Amino acid sequence: MNEIEEQKQYMQKVKEVNENIKQNGKENNKKLKYTILTMGCQLNENDSEKLCGMLEEMGYKKTENGQEADIALFNTCCVRENAEDKLFGKLGELKRLKEEKGIIIAIGGCMMQEKHITDKIKQSYPFVDIIFGTHTLHKFPQDLYKVLTQKTKLEDILDIDGKVYEGLPIKRDSNIKASVTIMNGCNNFCSYCIVPYVRGRERSREPRAIIEEVKDLAKQGYKEITLLGQNVNSYLRVEREKQIPFEEYEGVHSFATLLEAINKIEGIERIRFVSPHPKDFTDDVIDAISKCDKVCKLVHLPLQSGNTKVLKEMNRKYTKEQYLNLVDKMKAKIPNLTLSTDIIVGFPGETDEEFEDTLDVVRKVKFEQVYMFIYSRRVGTPGDRMENQVPEEIKHKRFDKLKELVESQIEENNQKYVGTIQKVLVEGESKNNQELLTGRTDSNKVVIFEGDKNLIGQMINLKIVSEHMWYLKGEVIEK
Repeated sequence: MNEIEEQKQYMQKVKEVNENIKQNGKENNKKLKYTILTMGCQLNENDSEKLCGMLEEMGYKKTENGQEADIALFNTCCVRENAEDKLFGKLGELKRLKEEKGIIIAIGGCMMQEKHITDKIKQSYPFVDIIFGTHTLHKFPQDLYKVLTQKTKLEDILDIDGKVYEGLPIKRDSNIKASVTIMNGCNNFCSYCIVPYVRGRERSREPRAIIEEVKDLAKQGYKEITLLGQNVNSYLRVEREKQIPFEEYEGVHSFATLLEAINKIEGIERIRFVSPHPKDFTDDVIDAISKCDKVCKLVHLPLQSGNTKVLKEMNRKYTKEQYLNLVDKMKAKIPNLTLSTDIIVGFPGETDEEFEDTLDVVRKVKFEQVYMFIYSRRVGTPGDRMENQVPEEIKHKRFDKLKELVESQIEENNQKYVGTIQKVLVEGESKNNQELLTGRTDSNKVVIFEGDKNLIGQMINLKIVSEHMWYLKGEVIEK
């Protein structure tokens, strides 16, 4: 019996245990419920969909009301310090529910791979029932079964690199867009980043498993697929370099060929991917983006800093000039290319002059979207041990300066959409006004418009009539 089959048996056991508890209690018609709080990146969101899938198989139903939940689940992130504050605040709130109704509290994800965090939880929040790491997520049914039957606390964390497991149930939030993880882990060891230490080394999924998952999603009616990985465009690179055997399927032996294979799947209308690394944007990947009609021409190209010295300290493996040359090459080869990026402000040792280099790159590239972050020290990373930390006040001043530049460019960029016809995937009702619908362009711009609810899930043409900084206003083109 393989690992996942064993866990499916535990899912059934948990279901049976809960049925017995209900039959022996006063509320035998009570529906068991769970809440889940997901922090961090889209990979974490994808992991949470698997946790939700397992919980639903075990007879639990999702609720947004924490007061009525039987299980409170946290899927944590450790990239930013505020995630820790958020977790500890939520745990403090749950103490009363634990005392009053015995709610089961489980914490998983990247933060649980950090010993100083798990030590703090065990010391300050001893009422937490389950702690599990990134490499043991698939064992959640077994962990929950032990807690239910043995009334014990449980820690299930591996420090070694985990395996890639196939066949876990998954409960997706959308029936239009789906994320598909194609690899786990990272080998880059950027000096500011904790991810390689908590997610382990790069491990790619077999091509067959990915292609078949996307084909199944297409059959279910999904229109947009986002391929996920910590370093998504190095898919299968480690396997090829180390001659680790994998089964080539439908010609897939690299990231470029994976894009080409998914592009052929009928029913899928859009393909996105995050998060790539500039050093792995090889010519074949650029060519695949250019010629695959379903691959969105918005490319996320993380910059982090525009200064070569800072980039070297960050261990990013490219210079300012190499980054700008890559942008020029991509713009020359990919029609209608738009770019988004990540930028870290205030990395240790960054001077005002070096920060100006970052502003210079932003001015030259004119990114469609910029995800800006103030440098946050992470215990266990080389950046945390650097002595020349930038004062918080200076970091915030630089952040404000970058924000001002980015917002002025967004306003300028948005103007080019007004009066154009854009192909938009309609995602649903607007969160702020249920009378309006919302969707996204190829370049990931949010478009708000009036339209019939029957348009949800369809790819339609909209005329852009106005821009409003964070969204565009559109009108349905009458046929």
